[in-house]
Amino acid sequence: MSDITALGFQIDPNRLSKSEVNGIRVALGVSAVVALVLGIVVLVWPDKTAGLLAVLFGLYFLIIGIVRLAKGIFSKGISGGSRVLSILLGLLLVIAGIFALRNLESTVALLGIIIGIAWIIEGVAALVESASDGSRWPGIVFGVISIIAGIVVLFLPAASVAVLLVIGGIFLVIAGLVQLVQAFTFGRNATTA
Repeated sequence: MSDITALGFQIDPNRLSKSEVNGIRVALGVSAVVALVLGIVVLVWPDKTAGLLAVLFGLYFLIIGIVRLAKGIFSKGISGGSRVLSILLGLLLVIAGIFALRNLESTVALLGIIIGIAWIIEGVAALVESASDGSRWPGIVFGVISIIAGIVVLFLPAASVAVLLVIGGIFLVIAGLVQLVQAFTFGRNATTA
């Protein structure tokens, strides 16, 4: 048993009801679609989206934060540690989203720091919560990509808006694709509680 499993953070689809598994799959799917759409918009129209960077990432963090809050509050079959982690991360992401939306004229460096920290936190949570079934590897890939993207953005906070847009857009597309795979694979072979 790994340290993570011993702490009760790992989500085991075999211990969840079918509706809870489906709820998590829907949450992963919503997160994936939001990330894919925002990533594609950022990559296709970087010049036009430069002014909307704070809005796009603010909305992303707000939506993902709400999804994580809902998962932590309404998923009764997951462990207490996983619920608390999901709720805390959800609150942090909602706060980051609101901050980004309320301070549109913030500097790119400040927004980069917020984005970097949020991505690192999201990546750590994804690694900790990786299920033990076939959806484990997409969760691990998503977590590693999120942490790497967060570190890159933290070390380049004052980089040009174009570079941040490209890094962010690429991350969102990759993260969306990985989460989409995870949405389809999570709990597929589980014998529900």
